[in-house]
Amino acid sequence: MSRETLQSLNTHTLIGNTAHRGTAWHYRAELQGAEPNHYPGPIPVEDVTRRLFGWEAQSRAIAVERPADARTMTHLSPKGAPMRWMTVPGRQAIVRSDRDDGKVLGVFTDAYVPHPYTEFLLTSLGNILDDSLSVSSAGLLRDGAIAWVEVSVPESITTPEGVEFRPNLLATTTLDGSLATTYKRTVTDVVCDNTRNAALRERGQDLKIRHSRSSRLKLDAARRALAMVHTTAEAFAAEVARLCQIEVDRRTWNRFLDSWVPMTGPHGAELPAKARQYAERKRESLASLYRHDNRVEPWGGTAHAVLQAVNTYEHHASPLRGTSRPERNMLRAVTGGYAALDRTVWKTLQSVLADA
Repeated sequence: MSRETLQSLNTHTLIGNTAHRGTAWHYRAELQGAEPNHYPGPIPVEDVTRRLFGWEAQSRAIAVERPADARTMTHLSPKGAPMRWMTVPGRQAIVRSDRDDGKVLGVFTDAYVPHPYTEFLLTSLGNILDDSLSVSSAGLLRDGAIAWVEVSVPESITTPEGVEFRPNLLATTTLDGSLATTYKRTVTDVVCDNTRNAALRERGQDLKIRHSRSSRLKLDAARRALAMVHTTAEAFAAEVARLCQIEVDRRTWNRFLDSWVPMTGPHGAELPAKARQYAERKRESLASLYRHDNRVEPWGGTAHAVLQAVNTYEHHASPLRGTSRPERNMLRAVTGGYAALDRTVWKTLQSVLADA
């Protein structure tokens, strides 16, 4: 479950390209107030600034309460004893400029430099964005301690083999010390805290910038990060084309199932009853996906269908909330090669093909 409330997700996130992606899992029109947070097309940059980033991260001194006398006291304790505030050298608290409620986003040493959201998530990307990329989502989490902006190709890319996917570039940073400013190419559509975490766990290229005095975003490094989006499309399309050229007949598929979900234990030992039932259900599910599911069946008889069947099964068995789009089952696109699951499936399939 999300750590954010539905109210917060409907007022502090902006979700774009819904004409192609559909609405986010947390969409509730009645919670959005006078201005909806979903956009049929790209999200205007000025809306991100106005609706999410219209405040600054400010550094404030930290003080501790110490005993005092009548001459040095600044206030009385609840028990009436004289007390005074003493600042803590070398430490700072980061707060929002639009709040006076004492809410602290993070506590750091003086060496920490907050990365302004507008500068690091919008302005720097805006200096290098080309016409083929646009803001597809943005949001604030934990009352502003975390922020992200995602840019993507506005419409899904379809390979000549009919495989659909959409690469993104996720820019995210924090004011609570939980993450360095990160630029990462992804496939997961980020719409909440869970999907942001899932996108950050994807294997693939990224660029990290520490919150230090020398941490200025260099334009050439940012351009390399942006180029990740385009190389994602090229790498994935090439992978799909190669996999679709490898034939897998019915006998090979059945032998793959025997290797991937064996019905016997080591040295041919009989499986315990529960393990056998689990294996039977898994084999039936994989066979059904391979023959009938529209995310797999169009490429039936190829290595791509085998990988799609296993990926679809695994991701449905352990679903990530908010990532029900086809991109969820195509995480290999962000690796420039195979994801860990794909490599294992491919190794098994290669062994079967070699023994044919």
